[in-house]
Parts: sequence; structure tokens; C-alpha cells
Amino acid sequence: MIGWRGLLVAALYVSLFGCATAPTPAPVTPPTSAAAPPAAEMPAVELGTLPAQELPRAQPLLPPLAEGAEHHIALILPLRSAVFGRAAEAVERGFLEAAALQPGDLPVHIYTANDEAFEAAALYRQAVSSGALAVAGPLTREGVAALAAEEKLPLPTLALNLLDTPREDALYFFGLPPESEVLQLAQWAAASGMLTATVVRTDTAYSRRLAEAFSAVWQQGGGSLMPEIVYQGDPSEIRTLSGQPGEMVFLAAEADRARLMRPYIYTDIPVYATSQVFVGNQYRLRNFDLANVHFVDMPWVLQADHPAVMVYPRAEPPLPLEMERLYALGVDAYRLLQVLYRHETLNALPLDGVTGKLTLDGHRVRREAMKAEMRDGQGVALEGGRLSANPAD
Repeated sequence: MIGWRGLLVAALYVSLFGCATAPTPAPVTPPTSAAAPPAAEMPAVELGTLPAQELPRAQPLLPPLAEGAEHHIALILPLRSAVFGRAAEAVERGFLEAAALQPGDLPVHIYTANDEAFEAAALYRQAVSSGALAVAGPLTREGVAALAAEEKLPLPTLALNLLDTPREDALYFFGLPPESEVLQLAQWAAASGMLTATVVRTDTAYSRRLAEAFSAVWQQGGGSLMPEIVYQGDPSEIRTLSGQPGEMVFLAAEADRARLMRPYIYTDIPVYATSQVFVGNQYRLRNFDLANVHFVDMPWVLQADHPAVMVYPRAEPPLPLEMERLYALGVDAYRLLQVLYRHETLNALPLDGVTGKLTLDGHRVRREAMKAEMRDGQGVALEGGRLSANPAD
């Protein structure tokens, strides 16, 4: 077994620029969600029990309100941003749908930003003065950095991006960085007996980012690296991979490029990739080109008919898969914020979230995604994936 130490820290998907506008909070009433339809039994999942289901809800003491203020949960998002507005809307929708399933909890107020780098700290202070008892957001890395630069934050706060910064206050970090998936894949491959890895990538910035992340964690874990292969249209170098016992390939590419490269890798060579290779099971013909690729993704994507996922309504009309993942981030952000606000971290975590198994490592939320494999054009969750049959908190 290869020993693992050292973790990578990364950004979510975004970086930020733009101009500032005057912040205006808007109270939002969570939408009413239809009851979830009966769920099909999922034979490939090992069901667990969510500890928070059995916990009494702790009711925090509420500070006195200023005149005209209301106790609430604040959600800070760049909804006015031309660059990040769509992503922010997806997170907002998921957050509010999760809130709608807890009608007795605090109302959610939305604090809208254009440029979080300039507005996040001011919006946070406005939320505190307006009666917020907990805060989710900002979303962008620059917005989170601006908020983290503030002195000790007084409220339970869940930033929706990751920073490598130690905290002694109530600021926590939660996001979907691809590097966390890379780490999980490297550990998975090592546990499966892989000793030597070849990174196959393209010349895009994103592909280089994945390749660098994998190379770092693979070597930190004691694995050996072969010279990487950069695919630029000529597959001849990929065809030279021999696939000796203990050798594997890390495919560092988005779905469209991965589909071009995978057919040139011998089928007896284990291939691993991040969730970016998966575009959804509705695209079966596209997925055939990725036969037997091992990857990780969230239960929200892989097991839409599992009871723990079905309890949360889907967006209508359906969102693109990238936006669905951010919608799921919003769902789990609300659930995690409830855990932080009620001081239930010792008993309610790990949390079987719709984005994966969630745990706290200091002030950072660690996400363990579901293991899956491409089979006959379908992304199939593998045995051993953990998801609670009852997601009630």
C-alpha cells in the first residue's frame, strides 16, 4: 500500500474580475418543492445511516435585532456578474431548494454582487448588521480571498471556494476543485495495485493543470511516473503504451479530447480520469469511446434515482451538467451551513451529501466523490459507493 501524505489545495472553477456596484440585499422566500416521487432501489450502492437523522436540533441563542432587521441566513453570490452569473444562479437555486425542505428554519436573504473581490466584505458586514446568523458565500476565489482577509468573522460562514489559509474563527471552505478528485483517483489507483503512471494530456491550460496535480500527488504517494504524453492530433505515441502489470494511465483532459485519445490506449491498461470526462448517461454514443475509464463524480450525477438524491427537486428545465454540479453544490452548502450553525459538526459529520461524502479537515470541507466506470456507454457507480438512504438532517 502506498502511503499518502500531503494534500493539494485548489480553486473551484472560477477567477474573478469586473466592476463594483452598490450592494442591495433582497429577502427571498424559498420555492415550494414538490414531493419526491417513489425511488427505484439501487443495487450497486452500499447504504449507510446518516447520524444527523437521530440528533435533536440545537437551537442557538439569537442576538437582539436592530429595528427593521430580521434573523436570517445570508447567501452572498455574484448574480450580477456577466462572467459568473449563470454559475451563481445554479448555486442559488440548489441552496433555496434545500432550504424549502426545512420550512421551520431561518429565511434566506440573498446579497447580490457584481464583483465579489470588491463587494464581498461589505456585503458580509451588511448581512451581520441586518440580522444574519449564518452566511454562505462568496462563490469566486477572489471574493473568498477578500472575505478571508477580514479579521475574525463573527458568524458561522461557509465560503463556496477553497483557500489554503489557516483559520481560528468561524470561516469554513467548501468547493468542487478538480484537484480533490485527482487526489482521490491517485489513492484509488494505488490501492488497486498501480505502481507506475503515464499522464496523457492535451496542450490546454486545464489539461496541464490536471496533469500537474496528478503528477505531484502520485509522486508524493511514492508512485513512479513515466514521461508524459501530450496529444496534439497524432496518436502514435499513445499507441506505444505497453501496459505492463502495475502500470496505468491518467487521462488529463475534458470529455471531447478524452474521447479522441481513449481509443488509442490498449484496453488492458487501466485508465483513470476526473469527472470532466463524463457528460451524462443521456449521451450514450459519446460515452462508448471512453470504455472502461475509471472516474469519480457526485451522486447527484451518477445516481439521480437514489432516494437520498431524489428528495431534492431537479431544476426545470434541466441544466447543463456543469450547472447541475453547481446546483448540487448549493444543496450541500445549505445542509453544511445548518450543521455549522447548529454546532453539530461532531455528530452530524461525515455527511452523505449529493456531491459526495463530506467531512471536515480543520476549516476545510473534504469531499469524497463516488467511484464509477464507463460500461457500455453508461457511467456506472461501483460497489462501495456510500450514500445514505435517508438524507434528513
